[in-house]
Amino acid sequence: MKYIDEYRNSEAAGIIAEDIRRMTTTPWTLMEVCGGQTHAIVRFGLDSLLPTEITLVHGPGCPVCVTPVELIEKAIEIASVPGVIFCSFGDMLRVPGISKDLLSVKASGGDVRILYSPLDAIRIASENPGREVVFFAVGFETTAPASAMAVLQARQKGIGNFTLLVSHVRVPPAMEAILTAEENRVQGFLAAGHVCAIMGYEEYEPIARKYRVPIVVTGFEPVDILQGIYMCICQLEKGRFEVENQYARSVRREGNLPARKAIREVFRVVDRKWRGVGEIPVSGLGLQEKYAEYDAESRFGVARLAAEEDSECISGFILQGTRKPHECSAFNTRCTPEHPLGATMVSSEGACAAYFKYRRRT
Repeated sequence: MKYIDEYRNSEAAGIIAEDIRRMTTTPWTLMEVCGGQTHAIVRFGLDSLLPTEITLVHGPGCPVCVTPVELIEKAIEIASVPGVIFCSFGDMLRVPGISKDLLSVKASGGDVRILYSPLDAIRIASENPGREVVFFAVGFETTAPASAMAVLQARQKGIGNFTLLVSHVRVPPAMEAILTAEENRVQGFLAAGHVCAIMGYEEYEPIARKYRVPIVVTGFEPVDILQGIYMCICQLEKGRFEVENQYARSVRREGNLPARKAIREVFRVVDRKWRGVGEIPVSGLGLQEKYAEYDAESRFGVARLAAEEDSECISGFILQGTRKPHECSAFNTRCTPEHPLGATMVSSEGACAAYFKYRRRT
């Protein structure tokens, strides 16, 4: 298949769904890791095509959603410094901190700009040599290569007024954290295809063996997701626990080697806090010591700043797959996209935003 319409073909989707119903003999719980997959499932009603024995739960694969509140507070403090140009992906501007968000800083006169790439921040820094330019580097392994290239370009061009506020996170440790949690009920994963396009899927193979869970690298369209579910259920019904690649048109086992090389050059693996979840060992990326001059936390003296989560928001449970958005008492009442309590209601990949947009009436 070559075109997107083919991956949204209702007849093809129906055939795969019927195959899933025919093979399923036991209740199974699967987690789609990526927020983009969650939105496709909810938007197209894919879960309604599945037999009642199959339960889909939503995972932590929304980078905006898992960025800890203390990093939001650090971003707000840096963006409020006179003369700073603070650059970020658009979704981050409305993620609530303790009392306000980055959009509030912009409304109060702060120079907060929405960019599509950290490489644009390098251009802004070169055009404004008398001002500090900070890019909020959030995302999974998918966006880390662009952040790495920005640092490498800054070093190559001798740009000293550019830094990163780093909040990159890694998927495999988060999957292990879910599997070892007391409330875990996940028996198989649909892994995020775009992450694996960068990193490959070698890291998932030990997880599949150790925890006896099938992991299927899956795309983002309805036919992709249903085929990923089919492959996952087929393994579970046959007692196999392997890594398979549904998204073969974009993913190779070894991933994108030049991108991985850039990540290794600029970043090192660190422990990282996840919003609503807590600290997950070796789940983040931080700058290598030789690139420490590009660390915004150090340059602006905010490294020790700490903050506590909103106790009413259950986004942490949603990100771990133990709750669904409609199970929150604040959903669609005290928590809406206009007045969000947590990041899962803000982000275009957040599970709460998906339920609000497509299912709040049901």
